[in-house]
Amino acid sequence: MRLDIADLRLFLCVVEAGSITQGAARAHLALASASERLRSIEADAGVALLQRRPRGVVPTQAGEALAHHARLILRQQALLRGELQGFAAGAQGTVQLYGNTAALAHFLPHKLAPWLAERPRLHVALKERTSARIITAISAGLAEAGIVSDAVQAPGLQLQPVAKDHLALIAPAGHWLAQQGTVRLADVLGEPFVGLAPGNALQDHIDEHARAAGRALALRIRMKTFEGLCEMVAHGIGLGIVPQRVAGRYRRRYGYRVLALQDDWARRQLCLCFGDWHALSSPMQSLLRHLGAVPGSDTSNQG
Repeated sequence: MRLDIADLRLFLCVVEAGSITQGAARAHLALASASERLRSIEADAGVALLQRRPRGVVPTQAGEALAHHARLILRQQALLRGELQGFAAGAQGTVQLYGNTAALAHFLPHKLAPWLAERPRLHVALKERTSARIITAISAGLAEAGIVSDAVQAPGLQLQPVAKDHLALIAPAGHWLAQQGTVRLADVLGEPFVGLAPGNALQDHIDEHARAAGRALALRIRMKTFEGLCEMVAHGIGLGIVPQRVAGRYRRRYGYRVLALQDDWARRQLCLCFGDWHALSSPMQSLLRHLGAVPGSDTSNQG
C-alpha cells in the first residue's frame, strides 16, 4: 500500500468523527479532497474500509485494522520527531500540549514557566480543547498528551491526578440562592446565566451537562474572561459557573455568593493524560515529569 502520513491522519480523523464531513474538517481538508483521498485509500487497499450509513460512516473490520496500525505509525512518527528535534530532553523543537480551560488558565502558567525558561530553544504549542476531545485525540494518535478532567472516561489511557479543579456556581448577593450552600445544576436551569465566549472548552463542557440535565443554559451574555463573567454576575445579570479558584479570587472584589455544585461532573481533578509512556517523545516525557507524571505507575483508566 502507498499510504502516506496525511492519508493515515485523515482516515483516523474520519473514523473518530464517524463522519467524512467532520473528519475532513478535523484534517483541515475540503470535503471533496478528503472524499477523493478516501476512495484512493480503499482502491489501494483493495477492500472496503468504511461502511457508509445514512448518518455517517463506521469502519469495516479491515478499516479497524488500518486504524489500529495508523495509530501506531503516528505515535512512532511523533517519537521519531521528538528524538530528532533534541537529544537532550526538551532542548529544541516544539511540544504540543492539549489542555482544558482550567489547565491552561490556572495550572500550567506557573508550572510551565520554569521548565520552559531552562530550554530557550524549545517552543510549546498549547491547544485548548474539552477533556473529551483531548482524550479522543490521544486515543486516535493525533496528540501525545494533555491535561484533562477526571470526570471524563479515558479507557486504555493513563490518567495521573495533579491538581483539584472543582467547579462552583456564583450568584448575585441578593439572589434567592445566596443563602444556600450547595446546589445541583438541574435545579437552576430555569435561571439566566452568564457564560464564557463560544469555543471555550469549559463552557462547552458546562453546556453539555446542562443539556444532559434537561435543557440548554439561557445565556444572556458571553464574556471572554473569568473576571468579566464574575463582574456580570455581581451586577445581577445571571448566574455563572467557574472553577472554585476563580470564584475565590474575585469574590472579595465583586461580592457575589459562591455555592458548591453537587453534581459529580463538577467535583473534578486535573489529570495528565497519555498512552504508552515509552512511545512519547523525549521532550514530552521531560515536560510531563516536570508537571508531576510518574512513569510506570499503574493508573490506566479502564472506564
